[in-house]
Amino acid sequence: MRIKRITPTRLAALATGLAACAALAAPATASADQGAGYGPERLAAAGASVQRADVAGTAWHTDPATGTLVVLADSRVSAGDIARIKREAGADAGAIKVERTRGRFSKLLAGGDAIYASSWRCSLGFNVRSGSTYYFLTAGHCTDGAGTWYTSSAHTTSIGPTVGSSFPGNDYGIVRYDNASLAHPGAVGSQDITSAANATVGMSVTRRGSTTGIHSGSVTALNATVNYGGGDVVSGLIRTNVCAEPGDSGGPLYSGSRAIGLTSGGSGDCSFGGTTFFQPVTEALAAYGVSVY
Repeated sequence: MRIKRITPTRLAALATGLAACAALAAPATASADQGAGYGPERLAAAGASVQRADVAGTAWHTDPATGTLVVLADSRVSAGDIARIKREAGADAGAIKVERTRGRFSKLLAGGDAIYASSWRCSLGFNVRSGSTYYFLTAGHCTDGAGTWYTSSAHTTSIGPTVGSSFPGNDYGIVRYDNASLAHPGAVGSQDITSAANATVGMSVTRRGSTTGIHSGSVTALNATVNYGGGDVVSGLIRTNVCAEPGDSGGPLYSGSRAIGLTSGGSGDCSFGGTTFFQPVTEALAAYGVSVY
């Protein structure tokens, strides 16, 4: 086989051709606009920027698999709001992936049956105890500003007082059973609860609430932050595709016999579906030194 020499002229032509091919080749890593490939520090910085932008109706969490900060925006968030978030993120704006959800994020609080404070109702989460003293956990936005709790809107039968509340930042609270005549089984409906666990992405979960009853779904993200508006920002939440409606606040999220979370808020409803966020119950148990049973 005869090997031809490459003249300087042909070498220059080959170099030009290779440069043109290189210009058409896909980059080794995704572009900043695609948001992939961002490390934990850049994603954390992007998350801090979203919080500084303070747009009500947004929720966000990091997706390590794609190197993105997923920002979920409800119906009140405008294109201008999204632009403001990206301006605040500056050089980290490329890490942000915006998703839309129907409805508006809200704390799921309303009047009706279940556990009653002075002028609102919520749902009981999990019965817990410390030694021989019994309590129940519910959402912090329910216990915030609440004194005594009752079993009905007529306020004829008292349960006991709020003895701890953490909201915003967190979303959990604790109420002590002072009425010895009230039963406080360690179950959710017919499901006995024997332990508590942390959520994992993909986990099958069930939620129970005083408005909509029992609904199931799965965990879609962890460590989400939600801006409900008015300075009510809660972090470290479990994101799910389980529906919920006003009055379901504080109700339990569980997986089999394991306690997982307390209903915080979300968007949508149980006719069309939606996104609901939950306070991890293990954090509340540790904060108050109580346990499920």
